[in-house]
Amino acid sequence: MSQIVVAALYQFTALPDYAGYRAGILETAMKSQVFGTILLAREGVNGTIAGPREGVDAVLAALRALPGCAELDWKESYTDENPFHRMKVRLKKEIVTMGVENIDPARSHERYVEPHDWNRVISDPDTLVIDTRNDYEVSIGAFKGAINPHTASFREFPEWFRKFREENDIKKVAMYCTGGIRCEKSTAFLRAEGIEDVVHLKGGILKYLETVPEQESLWRGECFVFDQRVSVGHDLAPGSYDQCRACRRPITEKDKASPHFVEGVSCPTCYGEYSETQKRAFAERQKQVELADARGERHIGVKQKNEA
Repeated sequence: MSQIVVAALYQFTALPDYAGYRAGILETAMKSQVFGTILLAREGVNGTIAGPREGVDAVLAALRALPGCAELDWKESYTDENPFHRMKVRLKKEIVTMGVENIDPARSHERYVEPHDWNRVISDPDTLVIDTRNDYEVSIGAFKGAINPHTASFREFPEWFRKFREENDIKKVAMYCTGGIRCEKSTAFLRAEGIEDVVHLKGGILKYLETVPEQESLWRGECFVFDQRVSVGHDLAPGSYDQCRACRRPITEKDKASPHFVEGVSCPTCYGEYSETQKRAFAERQKQVELADARGERHIGVKQKNEA
C-alpha cells in the first residue's frame, strides 16, 4: 500500500472562536509531518491534508476535538508521494465561498439523501436536479438530466438560482457536488430563499461512484477531483484526463495536441486568459519543475490562479 494518506475533510459547525484554534492545529500538523491546507471560519472547517498514517490521524483527532466536530466527515485516498509541500491553516470568512450571509449550513444534514436512494430521487419528473459545481467540472461528467448553471465559481450560484427561479416553476430540488460541501451550503441557501423541498446527495458524487454499482448508475462521464488523479470513474478508478498546470482545468490528449497547449503554460481553454507576463512566469516555473525533476528533487513552486 502507498505510504502517504490524503484526507479531504469538512464540517459545518458554529466556531465563533475559530481564530484561537489555528496555532494548535498548525503545531500538531507540523510535528506530524502533515502538509496541505486547512480553512477555519465561523461556519466550520474545510481542507485537504496528506502525510503518514499516524500523522494524519493525529491532525484528524485535533480537528474532531473542535466544538461540533466529533462527527467530522473525511474521505481518504493514497499516494506514493505527498502532493503538498507546505502546511497552511488559514482563517476565512467562509470555508467554501458563496458570499451570502445569515445562512446555516450546519442544518443541511437534515436533508441528506443516501447514495443508494439517489437514483429514485432524481428519477422523479417533478424534481429539479441541479449540479452545484463549476462549468469546467460539469463538462467532463454529470448525472443524467441534471441542470448545469454554467458558473465559473461557486460565488455565482446564488445569482444564477435567483434568476432561474424567476423564469421557472420549482417544486422539488435535488442538488449534488463532488464531495458534499458545496451542495450542503447551497441547500442552506435555498432554504433561506424559501425553498423547503430540497435535498442533496450525501457524500457527493465520490460516495455515489464508490458505492453504487456501475450497471445501476445514472452518472455519465468522469468526476473531476482536486488532487493528482484529476478525474475518477466508478469505484473511484483513475480517469482519463490530465490537467493544465496553468488554469487547473481538465484536459484530454486531443487538447494536448493543440498548438495552444504548452506544458505548464497554457491549454486551448485558457490560452487567451493570461497576459504574456503571466505566461513567461508560468514558463519559468515549468522550467524549474523540469530541472528539479532531473535532479530528483521536488519543486515547491509559486501560488497560482486557482490555488487555495
